[in-house]
Amino acid sequence: MDKRNELIKEWIHKADHDIGMAKLAIEHKAEYTDLICFHCQQAVEKYLKAYLVHLNIVFRKTHSLSYLLDLINEMDKISDQMYSMVEVLESYAVEMRYPDDWYEPTEHETREAYSIAIKIRKYILEKIAL
Repeated sequence: MDKRNELIKEWIHKADHDIGMAKLAIEHKAEYTDLICFHCQQAVEKYLKAYLVHLNIVFRKTHSLSYLLDLINEMDKISDQMYSMVEVLESYAVEMRYPDDWYEPTEHETREAYSIAIKIRKYILEKIAL
């Protein structure tokens, strides 16, 4: 296996761990909505980075999902629906981790974040098809 495919698999592995933590928390500590949303955002960020590696697109270190989608969009058209989904997750990258300007996502927001992460995972894995 070449280095690029290995790196793609590593990004997916890490993303799967984030989504797995979100699932565990939903099932056992659903009140930890901030951490669930954070892990959903992190998972999507890593799935997008895996796809960027697959497309051989260089990207800077960032938590911006819209930036990552913009890079992908240059080679593979991204739907408005996908942009709308990542917009929901965008604020969960950093804001969730610190007490200033912090809020507690609702159960509905948390389930939406998880659902979005699952949909994007499926989309990316179908695109990569390793």
